[in-house]
Amino acid sequence: MQKIEKALALVLGSLLALMVVDVTWQILTRFLPMQPSSYTEELARYLLVWIGILGGAYAFRKKSHLGIDLLTNALHGAARKSVQVFVVLVCFAFAASAMVYGGTKLMLLTFELEQYSAALNIPMGFVYSVLPLSGLLICIFSLDQLVELLTAKQELPAEFDSGVHPYTEGADGEASVAQKEKQKQPEAAVEA
Repeated sequence: MQKIEKALALVLGSLLALMVVDVTWQILTRFLPMQPSSYTEELARYLLVWIGILGGAYAFRKKSHLGIDLLTNALHGAARKSVQVFVVLVCFAFAASAMVYGGTKLMLLTFELEQYSAALNIPMGFVYSVLPLSGLLICIFSLDQLVELLTAKQELPAEFDSGVHPYTEGADGEASVAQKEKQKQPEAAVEA
C-alpha cells in the first residue's frame, strides 16, 4: 500500500511541475515577441482536473478530507468502530458506483463518440480516464482502512491520524506545541 501511495505522490508532483512549466511557457509566449502558444491553456485545464481528482484520492489515503467528527468523538468502543466502518463503506460505495462505474461509462462513451479536444486534438476519453482511476484508488484505500479498523487491537482515534493535527493530544498525553502556544496567549493578555 505504501508503494501505491508513494507512486501517487510522485505522479501528482510530476503533474504539478508540468503544469507550472506549461503556465510559465504560456505567459512567456504572450509577452515575448513570439507567436502565443495555442495549446497551453487547454493543457493547464486538463492537468488541473487530473491533479484535483487524483489529489482527492491521495487526500483520502492521508485522511485529510474535511470531516465532521462530532459524533465519532462522542462515541467509544464498539459504537465508534461501527460508525467508522460505516463511513468507510459509504466512501467505498460512492467511489465504486459514481467514480469507477460512472466514470468508466463516461470514458467509454467519449471514446465511442470519438470526441477530441480542440487544441491538443487528443481523445477526451483520456482526460475522463482519471475518474475511474481515482475511484479505483479510493476503493483500494477504503479496503485498506477497513482492514485496519477491523484488525485494530485498541480503539482508533475518531480521526484515524490524530498525530498530524496540531490541536490534538499527542500519544504521550501532552498537548501539542500549537495548543500550548494558544493557551499562553490569554494568560499574557490577563497579565497586561
